[in-house]
Amino acid sequence: MSDEINPRRRQLLGAAAFGLAAAQIGITAGPGFSQASGAINKTGTAMAPGASLPLKRLEPLKNIDAGVLNIAYYEGGPANGPVAMLMHGFPYDIHSFNDVVPLLTARGMRVIVPYLRGFAPTRFLDASTPRSGEQAAIGADLIALMDALEIERAVVAGYDWGGRAACVAAALYPERCIGLVCVNSYLIQNIAKAQMPVPPEGEVPLWYQYYFHQERGRAGLEKYRREIARILWAQ
Repeated sequence: MSDEINPRRRQLLGAAAFGLAAAQIGITAGPGFSQASGAINKTGTAMAPGASLPLKRLEPLKNIDAGVLNIAYYEGGPANGPVAMLMHGFPYDIHSFNDVVPLLTARGMRVIVPYLRGFAPTRFLDASTPRSGEQAAIGADLIALMDALEIERAVVAGYDWGGRAACVAAALYPERCIGLVCVNSYLIQNIAKAQMPVPPEGEVPLWYQYYFHQERGRAGLEKYRREIARILWAQ
């Protein structure tokens, strides 16, 4: 993939995550942070909206057994700082928080960014474990990770599937959450309505859900992983 990406989606997440999480622990934005632009460069200068950033990596990764998973995650910031758990969505990964992590760690927060279940290099401990992508399962993974890391309370934040997981964790375990930063809520599914067809333009973006449920889709993903990723990112 290209080494240059448009960071607008990350900029908005960065502004929201820092502003709300910081309010929970009583810290304020420094002179290098601009909510108007939502991003800063390495010199602390606000960037113009829509500017491209070099693709960065959240490294090195750590691994820990948590619940039914061995979770791969990035950790930054002081070990004794207030904790922020950042949960990504699909088809993204932990690098959607590239510009959020330095904003938080620079102000003394310990930041944990895990790969969700279904996203390598996070793995199931037992290959025979029944797979589930339910939002409740991902929320349970978040709590299991906090338990494994001996984190009593944290700001939980996320978007898409990660946002649903954060909402589930906050709703079921409010005593574990200092605050919640969420781009979307958990999903309350109307089963009857979900059985009804929608106009074709609404069905087309969901092609991969049907494709990946087939053996042909599994083989296609193995053979054309990069090409499929490009399509998912572009649509």
